[in-house]
Amino acid sequence: MAWVYLVLAGFCEIGWPIGLKIVWTETGARPLWLIFAIVCMGISGAFLLMAQRVIPMGTACAMSRATRLAVNSPIGTGCSMGSSSAATTPSASMRFPITSPPDRMEK
Repeated sequence: MAWVYLVLAGFCEIGWPIGLKIVWTETGARPLWLIFAIVCMGISGAFLLMAQRVIPMGTACAMSRATRLAVNSPIGTGCSMGSSSAATTPSASMRFPITSPPDRMEK
């Protein structure tokens, strides 16, 4: 039964990044999606806790993440749902403009 809990934890882990991505729109925040994300976090944590009673913690965490990635790969990642270029470029979400601190730019 612990392995079933672990798979369910992985499936619930998909919900919170999707919920957090959908929360903010041009017209404002959608609180129901924020509540959805928080509930998914809680359910995922509860299932992971139940699985860790039998399965070692390292194995449980690794398998929970692997389940999330296995399900997320065919449907696209929750964090890059709106942009196809972000989905094809793995480091797109990690790119930041390189700028100097304001006090060094003036000198």
